[in-house]
Amino acid sequence: MASSSRVKYACDLDKSVLVNNFEKRGWLPVGTDDDWNFYWATIQTVRNIFSVENGYRLCDDQIINHFPNHYELTRKDLMVKNIKRYRKDLEKEGSPLAEKDETGRYIHLDFVPVTFMLPADYNLFVEEFRKNPSSTWIMKPCGKARGIGIFLINRLSQLKKWSRDSKTNTFTAPTSKDTYVISRYIDNPLLIGGKKFDLRLYVLVTSFRPLKCYMYKLGFCRFCTVKYNANLNELDNMFVHLTNVSIQKHGDDYNQIHGGKWSIHNLRVFLEGTRGKDVADKLFDEMHWCIVHSLKAVSGVIANDRHCFEAYGYDIIIDDNLKPWLIEVNASPSLTATTAADRIMKYKLISDVINIVIPPGEVPDVRWNKIPNKDVFGDFDLLYDEELAQSDLLIQDGRFRLGTGIPGSRGRDLRKPQATWK
Repeated sequence: MASSSRVKYACDLDKSVLVNNFEKRGWLPVGTDDDWNFYWATIQTVRNIFSVENGYRLCDDQIINHFPNHYELTRKDLMVKNIKRYRKDLEKEGSPLAEKDETGRYIHLDFVPVTFMLPADYNLFVEEFRKNPSSTWIMKPCGKARGIGIFLINRLSQLKKWSRDSKTNTFTAPTSKDTYVISRYIDNPLLIGGKKFDLRLYVLVTSFRPLKCYMYKLGFCRFCTVKYNANLNELDNMFVHLTNVSIQKHGDDYNQIHGGKWSIHNLRVFLEGTRGKDVADKLFDEMHWCIVHSLKAVSGVIANDRHCFEAYGYDIIIDDNLKPWLIEVNASPSLTATTAADRIMKYKLISDVINIVIPPGEVPDVRWNKIPNKDVFGDFDLLYDEELAQSDLLIQDGRFRLGTGIPGSRGRDLRKPQATWK
C-alpha cells in the first residue's frame, strides 16, 4: 500500500467513521486550503468550490463527495419538479414507461406522493384538497432536514392560519426561503408491531451521464417509538408520524441499544415470512426501480463533473399495499452513529464507497473509466449502468426500444438483470 500513503485527504466533518477510514488507509490529513486528493466536504464547501466567483479548478488527481448541483435531487421541491418533468418528457416521446390508467395516474412512474409547492401552487393544492376533503397532508420546508419545521394538516383553515397573511384568500410567504412542499400524507403505512417506519437506503452515484449507481445492502428501517394512530387528534404527535432519529431520540420510549432501527435484511426476512418470497422480491424490485428513475429524472440537469461522486440517503415509506413511496433524498445522510451496530455499518459504508470511487491502492484519477472490479464492491451491488444497458440493447432482438423496461412486456422482463434495466 505504499502508493496509497500518497493520498492526501481533507475533511470538513469531525466524524469518526470518516477519519478512522482515512487513517486506516495510511492517508495524510491536510488543511482544506492545501493540495488534497480526496475531500469529504459539507455541501456549503462544495458550493464554494464550484462557485463561479471562486474560479477554483480541480486537478485530475482530486475527487470530492458531492456533485456541484446535487440539490436538483436533494431539495424537496426540485426533486418533485424534476420527476414531474421527466414523466412529461417520456410522455411526449410516447414511451411505454409514461403509460397512465383510466384515472390519469402513471402506472409505472407513480412513486412520489401528490405534491405541490407553496406558495406557488396554492390554488392547485386547494383544488386537489377539495376533491378529497378528508385527506391529510404533510408540510415540509424545502431546504431543511432532520424533521425540522414539518407539520400535518387536514383542514384548509390550518394552512391559512399558518400563512403569514390570513386576512386574504391568497397564500403568501415573506421570502423565497420560506418555500414549502405539501404532499399527500401516506396515512396507510405498513406497520410492524403497530408502529410506522421508513427505510433509509444508501445509493452511490459515480456518474450521471452515463448513469452509474450502486445500492448498499446494509440500509435500515427507522421506527417510531409510539404506535401508529391515524386519529386526527394525533396529528401533532410527531413521535407517531415522523421516523427521524433526531426527533424519536427525545421520546420516552426511545431504545438506546437498537435506536429504533432494524436492518433491511431483517425487514426482508420478516416480509418473506409473513407475505412470501415473491411479494418481498417484488417490493425490493419496485424500490430499486423508483431509485433508478429518480436518478434518471435528474441525470440531464446535474452538472456531471468527473471529479465528483455522491452517496445519497434515500428515504422510502412502504404502504400497507406494499407499494413503496419515495419521500426524499438526502445529500448528507447522517454519519453520526446512534448505536454500536450503526457505527460498524457506517464505517463499512464509507470504506466501500472509497473502494469503488478510487482505483484500489492508487490516488484518485478522474481519467479512470469508473468501472471498478466486482471484488471491491463490498456490500454494494451494481444497481444500474447505462453503458452496460445500452450495449445489452444492441444484442437484443430489436423488440424493445431504449427507455422501456416494464414488467409484463412481451419477451424478457427488462427490469430483471439490474445492471441492464431500462
